Formats: sequence, C-alpha cells, structure tokens
Amino acid sequence: MHEITTKPRRGRPPKASRDNQDTKAALIRSGLEQLTETGFAGSGIDLILKKVGVPKGSFYHYFASKEAFGQEVIANYAAYFMHQLDKCLADESILEIHRLSLFVNKAKVGMTQYQFKRGCLIGNLGQEVDLLPDSYRQQLIDIFLSWQTRLAICLQAAQTQGDIHPNADCTRLAELFWVGWEGAVSRAKLIQSVNPLQDYYDFFMSGLLTQDK
Repeated sequence: MHEITTKPRRGRPPKASRDNQDTKAALIRSGLEQLTETGFAGSGIDLILKKVGVPKGSFYHYFASKEAFGQEVIANYAAYFMHQLDKCLADESILEIHRLSLFVNKAKVGMTQYQFKRGCLIGNLGQEVDLLPDSYRQQLIDIFLSWQTRLAICLQAAQTQGDIHPNADCTRLAELFWVGWEGAVSRAKLIQSVNPLQDYYDFFMSGLLTQDK
C-alpha cells in the first residue's frame, strides 16, 4: 500500500482556534488602542480586525453592531480607569489630601510609557461627541460623573480632616478638576511632555489647601 501524503496548502497557515471570549476580549483591546490613539473619526473597523486576525465577516458573531462594539470598548476602558482611580483615592497609607497625586503620577508614567500617543479615551470621545452614535453621549456623561463622585468623596474626607476650607464645595471642585484635567492631558500629548499634568495638579491643589497646611 502506498503511503498517503498530504500536499501542503499554499498561503498563510490556519490560525489556532481560540475561545470566543478570548477573541472578543482581543477585539476590545484592539479597539481600545485604536480609539485612544486616533479617536473615533480616525479609526476603522478593518484595522482593528486585522490586528486581531479576525475576518470581517465574523465581526457580528461577537458584537451585535459597530455601535455595540464601541459601547463595550468604552465600558472596558471606564472599568479599568475606575479601578486605577479607586486604588489611588482609597490608599489609606497617605492622607486624603495627597491621594490625588498618586493618580497624577500614574498618569504621567502611562503617557510616557506610550510615548504620548495615547490620551484619555473618554476625553477624546467627548471632543468628538457630534460624530458619535447618540447612545455614546449619555454613556460618556455617566462615566465622567462616576469619576467626579469618587474624587468628591476623597475631597470631602480631606475637608473633614481640616485640609480643605470648610466652605468649599467638594462636588463642584471634583467636577472642575476633571474638566481641567482633560485639557492638561491633551496639552501633554501635544507637546509630548508630562509638565502640563504636573502643572495643572499643582494649580488645582494650590486652591484647595488651607492657609495653615
């Protein structure tokens, strides 16, 4: 009996099969990288799929629509960001008034690590809101509000300790911090320097501290 041999197939070797959840997570990561670096207007689904090695026809196996894909990318980024923020603002090893500095320092390290190619996804999309599906607007607003709430709680704790003027509106201060912070992130990305982040933090804190601290 002659030995049967299999003729090798031309072209690329078949990709190893992987779990659907792993592929979905990889697509979300790819989308996160793309949206963070180039924004919504500059991003295309084809490049995102190509990086993961997923055929375009398979995209809707993982997501109901492109809009749903974007919502999951935003939610994924927001969850990661919130986790990092919580670790900083809940760090009991330092006083509440100094905990925001932990977040700022992490942001400086992160922007430097990615060579200032990535900014804040939520801030970036907020600037492009008129180009986004309508459902994204409320999603972004809710995320900003969640950040503001976390920071307001930390500032209120510092206020209880006497580190912030008793008449200060910590909820309003938290809102203003994030409004200014997004501008600082954009400037840091523009000039490729962490100085705007530090300068903004120093400016914000100078208006919080009581005279005897």
